[in-house]
Order: sequence, then structure tokens, then C-alpha cells
Amino acid sequence: MIESNPPLQQHYGRLLQESGKGHRQNRSCFYDHTHHHHHPVIKECELPLIDLEGLKSCDERERLACSAAICRAASEWGFFQVINHGIDPELLRKMRREQVMLFDMPFEKKATCGLLNNSYRWGTPTATRPSQFSWSEAFHISLAKISEPACWGEFSSLREVINEFATAMLRLSRLLAGVLAENLGNPKGAVEEVCDESTCFLRLNHYLARPKSEEETFGLVPHTDSDFLTILYQDHVGGLQLMKDSKWVAVKPNPDALIVNIGDLFQAWSKDEYKSVEHKVMANNEMERYSIAYFLCPSYDTLIGSCTEPSIYRKFTFGEYRNQIQDDVKKFGHKLGLSRFLQETDPLK
Repeated sequence: MIESNPPLQQHYGRLLQESGKGHRQNRSCFYDHTHHHHHPVIKECELPLIDLEGLKSCDERERLACSAAICRAASEWGFFQVINHGIDPELLRKMRREQVMLFDMPFEKKATCGLLNNSYRWGTPTATRPSQFSWSEAFHISLAKISEPACWGEFSSLREVINEFATAMLRLSRLLAGVLAENLGNPKGAVEEVCDESTCFLRLNHYLARPKSEEETFGLVPHTDSDFLTILYQDHVGGLQLMKDSKWVAVKPNPDALIVNIGDLFQAWSKDEYKSVEHKVMANNEMERYSIAYFLCPSYDTLIGSCTEPSIYRKFTFGEYRNQIQDDVKKFGHKLGLSRFLQETDPLK
């Protein structure tokens, strides 16, 4: 058999074999309980579409209506899409071209060359069963660590484009965070002042076409994002699904729009006014898919509180939150997230 780039089928096949030996009834299995598979998928739908030109309008009513639409979507959906967002379409095309060239490298080179500070990931190393495995590869890049020319190898043109792309995404994410903060009676800079170009992350995703012989497979397992908000640039190939009213909703791709979703930190800070919604990507058995996600994050020592008191969640640093997630994934196979930080109860106590 020809080995794929990366060797996803080999790893996934091993998990299938091991899971076929019978599930042991342990605590990890109890918390996994494959709840992700039991929700039906409803037909493909379009996310709320918001024209950001409204924020620049001379008409105050138009500005307020645009802001209200952003906040309503953040509360009701946790997801929305934006057009007229101010990011040059040519920059997006250049970013996509560089991304495709990057993933076209041989697997061994991607895995061993140290490119982008060893940020290459593939599959799910912590997976113990097929339901925890992601049929994809990615470069998950800390933007604090991309200043050194040595980390780019032969991809010097990628360095220039990523820096331009990250700057544009930071500007857009701060604009949206300001609207969302102001809606809750806070200064526009309440969130953006703790997030800058050195604390955010960029994830370049490549979802490989899965073999038709395999069962329906996650391109990215169900999860919520751990940041304030995420901006996603995706191609025309579908696959993104989100949880809405206890059903998985397939998101119809819109090539002219960027997708925005709320992260855990914004949900905690807003006292659950804005929703960090569970989402996933399903692997396509015919086409590969590319996307780029920009994560608006604070520094690891930033204390996450509440926009007003009393708070629903106890205060925690971003670093503490990430460490708890990593511990939970190792123990239970998936993230428990904000439920760990509720004021009154802990899900495991």
C-alpha cells in the first residue's frame, strides 16, 4: 500500500483494530460516551451574514443595526459570517497559494524540518479510539515565534504573507471584539488591550480526502475554541458543522465571506451572553479541503474574569485554562472546557 502524506490511514487503521478488541468500561469511556454521534445532521444552511460596511456608515441607525446584528449572532448562534471585512482578496489568495505549497511538501520533511518552530501536527496523537481521531494535518503557529528567519526554511515568501495576513486578521478581530464588548456596557478596548500580535495563533489546516473504504470520519473532532474569537478563511469545499438547538448544522461555504465564531474566553467574560459553540469538520471522501483559522488570544498569564459581577466562572489565567484542557484530553480523550471553571460545581467532583 502506498503511504499517504501524512500516514493517516495507517494510524486510523490501528485505532480501528484496537477498538475492535472491545471497550473497557473505565472512566475515560464514560466521559467520551460518543455523544457526538447521536445528534442528527440537519440540511446545509447559511450562517447569519453581516455586511461590515454598516460599521462605517454615516447613518447612526445603520451603524447600530450592524453592531446589533453581530451581537445577536454571537448570542444566538455563536457563529456568523462577514463580508466587506476590509481584508484584501488578493492577500487571501496569496495566503492560500502559500498554504497549498507548504502542505505539498513530503511528509517526512514537514515532520522533521523544524519549520515554523516545529508547529506541524497530523492526526490526533492522543486518540485511543476512532471517534477521537482527526483526518487532517495542520501547522498550529504561535505568532510570537515567527520573527526569526531560521524558522521559515525555504519558505521566505510565506513569512512575508503570513505577517501581512496576521496583521489584517488582528485588526478585524479587534474591531469585532470591540463591538461585542461595547454591547455589554464595556469600553471597546476591554478585550483587545490584552490581545496583540504576539499572543495570537494561526492554524493552517489541510483536510485530506478520506478513502471511500473508511466510515464517516472527522476531519477535526468536535470541540469549542479556547480563545476570545476565531476568524476562519475556508475554501469552497464544505465540511464545517456546528451544534445548533441540539442538532448538527452543516455550514454552506460562502467564498466571499469570512466565518467568525466565539471562543470560550468570550463566553466566560460575557457571563454566557455570547456562546462558544461546539463544532467539527467532516472529512470529504472526494476532495481535500483547506482553511486558515486566526485565534484572538491573550497572553498565558492574563487573568480572565467577568465583564460584570457576580461572575458565573471563577477567575483563571489563559495558561491555567490551556493546561487544564491538555490534562483532560489526556485523561478522558476530549476537552471539558468551561464546565471545569464554574463557580459552584466541578463536573468531576
